[in-house]
Amino acid sequence: MRRSRPFWRLTPAEHQVWDAYPSGAWVDLRSGDPEADDPAKGATWGRHRTVRAEVVTALMLGANPAGPGQVAGLRLAGAHIAGDLNLSDATLTTKLHLLNCHLPGVVSLTDTTAKGLRFRGCDIHRIRAARCTVDGLLELDASTVHAGVRLDNARIAGQFRLARATLHAPPPMSGASETYMEDVRRPFSEAERRERGWDQDHWALWAGGMTVEGGAFCRDLRTTGGLRMIGARFNSGLYLERAVIKATGKHAIYADHMQASSAEFSAGFTAEGTIRLRGARVAGVLSFDQAVLTAPGRRCLHLSHMQVDELILRPASLSGEVNLGYSRIGVLLDSPDAYPDEVRLNGFGFESLRGGTSLADRLTWLARDPEGYRPQPYEQLAAWYRRIGHDAEARAVLLAKQRARRATLEVPGRVGGYVLDVAVGYGHRAWLAGVWFGLLLAVGTVVFTLHPPAQVGLDERRVFHAFPYTLDLLVPVSVFEQRAAWEPVGWTQWLANILIASGWILATALIAGATRLLRPQQN
Repeated sequence: MRRSRPFWRLTPAEHQVWDAYPSGAWVDLRSGDPEADDPAKGATWGRHRTVRAEVVTALMLGANPAGPGQVAGLRLAGAHIAGDLNLSDATLTTKLHLLNCHLPGVVSLTDTTAKGLRFRGCDIHRIRAARCTVDGLLELDASTVHAGVRLDNARIAGQFRLARATLHAPPPMSGASETYMEDVRRPFSEAERRERGWDQDHWALWAGGMTVEGGAFCRDLRTTGGLRMIGARFNSGLYLERAVIKATGKHAIYADHMQASSAEFSAGFTAEGTIRLRGARVAGVLSFDQAVLTAPGRRCLHLSHMQVDELILRPASLSGEVNLGYSRIGVLLDSPDAYPDEVRLNGFGFESLRGGTSLADRLTWLARDPEGYRPQPYEQLAAWYRRIGHDAEARAVLLAKQRARRATLEVPGRVGGYVLDVAVGYGHRAWLAGVWFGLLLAVGTVVFTLHPPAQVGLDERRVFHAFPYTLDLLVPVSVFEQRAAWEPVGWTQWLANILIASGWILATALIAGATRLLRPQQN
């Protein structure tokens, strides 16, 4: 018996779809001419390729169920789907697979539960799928969506595919139409409207809180507008190799508190705008290898407060500030070119560094913080050098720390710092005290040999020796009792006073430096 249809008339194309649905058979309405079959030209397709959206909705909601031994499903290629495809709040027990179709209306999947949804190579006006649950695959490969995709708090048990797709942000305030009723007693403020997602005009993908179990594959994605993925979870990884994201607002990617097993923004990934991953958790690799990142005049990479097993920061080019503050990284693989502008490092911690970056480049790295001197980054780097047995490099880092600190002091502190630096390198170059001592001893010995001092007291005859006399002047406490026995004459009195003062300065600097050096390090 022929099943009844809830429509007075069906077009020939609709007849094919209706009859094929119970068995899940394909209906291919394409002409075979690739240019004519381009779904961007779907508005020109005639009646013979038109299927009303309500027919698709009726079938997906069980208007023509499968017979015994059949597995129903809607598989349609090359159709013009007229009208809005509204499947919101529905529980779909069969799969929907559209290929090279033109959908000029809105695809509504809000609060929908589905087995699998595939839109391959389609031309779609807008997709609204907030809080939808997909037990299988959600695919938009090679599709074009003109007014954004909304997937906030969606749950996808399979893969999420956006490879070679093109997404555009919706026009300003188009999200307001998604709220059907507003409380007249308290209308929303502009700030509340933005919080509720009414200002989605800067976001090609609005997917805060989305969970994807099977991996998000977005390679070669193209967007005009950013990707908003605050709190999203990608339990099998997020892959954006070769994607090009052109922000229409400040952010190309806004994904605070994102969680992922790995995240690839690499292999030619390009972003125009800020990439913000504040508080993200990546259990594997977060890679920006060979990425092209531009945000001139503002923060390019906001990667603060993250926890990442391995961060690869070796972009092909980067323009803008990098913020790594308070992040915890297991392994950092980077290069000096990763930081052409300012970099914030206060609170940043790592277990290991890779990439062969020289000590000089690391010190330049530390000096680029726009907030000025911060002790923690220096101590962190010095601790790592000590941990791998590079004590000389660790001392060089701590010396650079003291020199950077000196610039923040008042004039007396800076003067004292210069003395400590020149005399003993803040205790990290104690051998300098020996050099200065030997130089002063040699100068004094030569001068007092040529211009010997006068003997004090003539009751006994003494023989003058310039070396022990100079040594006695340099040592803070007289050892050879030469100071009281001889009195310098003329201009050599100034030299004697300089030697005495220098001896005290060297001794004080050596003690102060040794105290600083021997103080237990807090790592």
